[in-house]
Amino acid sequence: MRWALVKVCVAVTTMVVVAFAVPLGLVIREMARDRAFSNAEREAAAVAPALSITTDRDELERVVASAASDAGMAVHIPAGAGDSGDVGGGDGDGGGTGGEQQAVDIGRQRAADKDIATTRKLGRASTTEVPGGSTLLQPVALSSGEIAVVEVYVPEAEVTNGLGTAWAVLAGVGVALVVGSVAVADRLGVRMVQPAQRLVESAHELGEGKLGARVPEEGPTELRLAAVAFNSMADQVVQLLANERELAADLSHRLRTPLTVLRLNAASLGDGPAAEQTRAAVAQLEREVDTIIRTARDAKPQTAAVGVGVGCDAAEVVRERMDFWSALAEDEGRKVRVAGVDRPVRIPVARADLVAALDALLGNVFRHTAEGTAFAVDVHNGEDAVIVLVSDAGPGIADPQAAMARGRGSGADGSTGLGLDIVRRLAESTGGDVRIGRSVLGGTEVRIWIQLDGREPERRGHRGSVRRRRPAKLVSTFNRPRSLP
Repeated sequence: MRWALVKVCVAVTTMVVVAFAVPLGLVIREMARDRAFSNAEREAAAVAPALSITTDRDELERVVASAASDAGMAVHIPAGAGDSGDVGGGDGDGGGTGGEQQAVDIGRQRAADKDIATTRKLGRASTTEVPGGSTLLQPVALSSGEIAVVEVYVPEAEVTNGLGTAWAVLAGVGVALVVGSVAVADRLGVRMVQPAQRLVESAHELGEGKLGARVPEEGPTELRLAAVAFNSMADQVVQLLANERELAADLSHRLRTPLTVLRLNAASLGDGPAAEQTRAAVAQLEREVDTIIRTARDAKPQTAAVGVGVGCDAAEVVRERMDFWSALAEDEGRKVRVAGVDRPVRIPVARADLVAALDALLGNVFRHTAEGTAFAVDVHNGEDAVIVLVSDAGPGIADPQAAMARGRGSGADGSTGLGLDIVRRLAESTGGDVRIGRSVLGGTEVRIWIQLDGREPERRGHRGSVRRRRPAKLVSTFNRPRSLP
């Protein structure tokens, strides 16, 4: 918008300058020409009194020499214009009392004879173009009644004298006006663009989850109204999210009653591996419900930066969750393999989030594959990324894109599609991603790419899209076997 205003002002100011400067330049040129010919008329008028008194050559030469500023004046006297002794002097051609007098030309003639004759015939001044400039032909009546013509030469340099300076001044004024308009437009553009930029930045911050982002209500009236509307919308978003958190906490709290009954019933199952597993599952479910309630109650409007002050040991979490799921896998006759968890692997993800993601993926393995289907969890530690692979030997996923889309899980098996969405959001919170493919076990492989360099989360064009990323530089290469031990 700022540059658009500058371009508009430059265009408008340029048109105004051209509209005024061009006619003014032409007027200045005409004024310079009129000044030059006015001076020529004054020089011709200075000779007219002498011509009305005498036509003597010597006298006229002295008058022409004193009246003209240079050698640019000439006098043309027709034949028979004087009495004996006036013209010709000692000249044998023109002397004598009874001889016919000849035409007399004093000074250098530049105008054509026909132009001089035309001026003498018409009896009024005229101008004509000659090499190097122009001439003014001024008719003068003699005492004898004849018409003499005074020719004054006006060089081209005199006609254009001062014209270049005047045009330069006009051009300078025009440039100054254009530059001034650019400066004014730029200042006006800043007053309009800065509030708009703040509005854009606040919109981006709100989109990134920074719910405390607000826009100062300043600038032009329209932008102030836009800022007021944006702030009102942000307040409404915060209120809606607070209501959703309250609703989540209330709904989670309602689960405590059936959980209590379930825990009491599990306590009465007696001893045995199945009973212990059931009681452990109930206790784990109760802890998860409590975590949901606390998280919903303690959530703050301002979302914290990803990876700042938050992190866990991925290897420890994987070992813990595999210990939990291994008992159920043993009951169903499933072979389990875990690799890459022999040393700590720090990632910028909250422990609870990683636990939820792993439980979602492992739960899908048990839910969507037959008993006895093997599965594995591999952890690859790289310089700038950690990759967690969850693979199984099941039938695989026919449409990975649809599986990644929230809420598009197959309705036939009761899936809601939220599990993979939890995993996707966990990876994207670090700038990573999730991909679904075919595992070396023959079934599904879900790869969770967790970025370690703290880059901003990337935005997808649409949910479930597949990104292409440069492979991470792994510290150690893990070769997955073709079959489980």
